[in-house]
Amino acid sequence: MDYADTKCEENLRALEDALYVLGGKWRLRILAAMFSGHKRFNDLQRTIHGISARVLSNELKQLELNGLLKREVHVDKTPVVTEYVYTEYARSIDNVIVTLADWGQKHKEKITTTCQNH
Repeated sequence: MDYADTKCEENLRALEDALYVLGGKWRLRILAAMFSGHKRFNDLQRTIHGISARVLSNELKQLELNGLLKREVHVDKTPVVTEYVYTEYARSIDNVIVTLADWGQKHKEKITTTCQNH
């Protein structure tokens, strides 16, 4: 096996690891909503159309376990306020979210233009 094959295998394993943490239907959407400033559970649920409370709760737990979010409970407030905050570690994927959103917008425009021309 040469260097190129080894590097390719390493990249594929790294991509699999990233997709394990960020993949699925909801995790990048949750992070994008958090990136935009939504922090409370109900705000996130209203912002992310179609996600159930149970699924959102499970996804938030997974993102917290992976060090991307931190759950903060403010007991000094009445009623008690729970917020989810982006960790410093999560900032390392900000450019991924922005790049994917940009690509998604360009792809939508391309497909829309292509469909209109047919």
